[in-house]
Amino acid sequence: MTPAGAIARRTLRDSRTRTLSFALLFAFAAAAQGTSYRGAYPTLADRVELARTFGDNRGTRLLYGTPHDLLTTGGWLSWRLGSLPVFAALWALFGAVRALRAEEESGRQELVLAGVVGRGAAFTAAMGAVGAGAGILWLALFAGLLPGHVDPGGAAYLALALLTPALVFAGVGALASQLAPTRRGALALGGGVLVAALALRMAADTSAPLDWLRWATPLGWAEELRPFVGARPLVLVLPALATALLLAASWRIAARRDIGAGLLPARDSAPPRSAGLSSPAAQAVRAQAGGLCAWLAGTGLVALLLGALADSVSGGISGDLDAQFRKLGTSLEQAKGFLGLEFLFLVLALSLFVCFQIAAAREEEAEQRLETLLALPVGRRRWLAGRLAVAALSAAAIALVAGLLAWAGAAAAGAGVSFGALLGAGANCLPAALLFLGLGALLYALVPRASAALAFGLVGLSFLWDTIGSLAALPGWAVGLSPFHHVALVPAEAFDAPAAAVMLALAAVAAVAALRLFARRDLIGA
Repeated sequence: MTPAGAIARRTLRDSRTRTLSFALLFAFAAAAQGTSYRGAYPTLADRVELARTFGDNRGTRLLYGTPHDLLTTGGWLSWRLGSLPVFAALWALFGAVRALRAEEESGRQELVLAGVVGRGAAFTAAMGAVGAGAGILWLALFAGLLPGHVDPGGAAYLALALLTPALVFAGVGALASQLAPTRRGALALGGGVLVAALALRMAADTSAPLDWLRWATPLGWAEELRPFVGARPLVLVLPALATALLLAASWRIAARRDIGAGLLPARDSAPPRSAGLSSPAAQAVRAQAGGLCAWLAGTGLVALLLGALADSVSGGISGDLDAQFRKLGTSLEQAKGFLGLEFLFLVLALSLFVCFQIAAAREEEAEQRLETLLALPVGRRRWLAGRLAVAALSAAAIALVAGLLAWAGAAAAGAGVSFGALLGAGANCLPAALLFLGLGALLYALVPRASAALAFGLVGLSFLWDTIGSLAALPGWAVGLSPFHHVALVPAEAFDAPAAAVMLALAAVAAVAALRLFARRDLIGA
């Protein structure tokens, strides 16, 4: 294997957890939308009513873009999966910054370049690994589209259209990594570009006079490719050209600048800030403040939009679709039923959030920062207990903010769902998330290197098992193996106190076992 090939392989391996998590998300979303559409809207009359309900709804356009054909499965998929390009762009942005700027910030890039690998080759290898990851996402999305019985060629084109923003934002991340001297700065620059791109897309989709703005954003280009609704393959020239220019500019800068520096000035000195350094737990909060704010803002915005859409969406649900969702334990004919089902996805999001917290703890150990910390008068159990407490309190904050903003959206739309009911729906998400936190901590104590991948896999498998098992009418004992099956769909259902108590007890047992085992094992590097 060539040195450049080894760099690409290592970069791809380092991102495997993030890439596989996104791949599973994309495949599941595509498969669920295709199969549910065909089962819920089997007749033309059902589909005409669907188009009438959602065609001019500005709230749904904010989330998914402008619908062009809701009478066919392909047209539905090309619209309903319209939020995936944002997630693809996030994946690519984080991947590019991690492969370039984070490697320099850790000092590993300097060691690599001290060998036989040149700067250009190292840059090309790192970005090649990001491109290979995008290929994995494309395969997952393509496979997820096929259960909808759509044309394979159209499915391949739709998967490509949804992932074109990922290619552009890989270039944005690469350029931001050359401009900013730190990983945090690069992510801030790239995140600002993504927010601006999303704002332009939303403005174009909700205001007819601003329709032309869609051509000014990579997220708009993905819409203009028009899969299944009058394909425009020539639009692919725009993301291809933008990606090529961004990568060429990044490559040129990377070949000439100093290692560890960026084109933007670095803050070599600043007044000391001792806030958040009083304990390991406080330091963890300080280090993850930006990510926590992003989770709060993202889940809060989605909850606000879902609350605002609850009444109109429930009014447009067909009887066949409602019959399918009754298998999951709720009816979508009322706003409470719709919100109860959507909060089940918040349980999934919070479970993934605590997995990221386990991954962050493992990264601190792998990069030997924990070894330095434990040389101080800090015990192992105290450190891990603090990290688990931070994760639990952060999850609680996200859940309660989501409940509060869902109520605000529902109240603004006149959905008639009480404040207490939706705040309770947010709190109802915590027992399952804390159970996965405890299990993730136990995995971290037992198999540290594989802990993050196993934790993410456990969450994904549990969610799929509950969803597919419920729709397929598997025996109750079999579906009950998933913690998600024991989450009551509040506010449509009453809070299941016994199930929540069992999950919290299991979480506590797993956490205590993790603390004991972690105190006894050796620290393990990357």
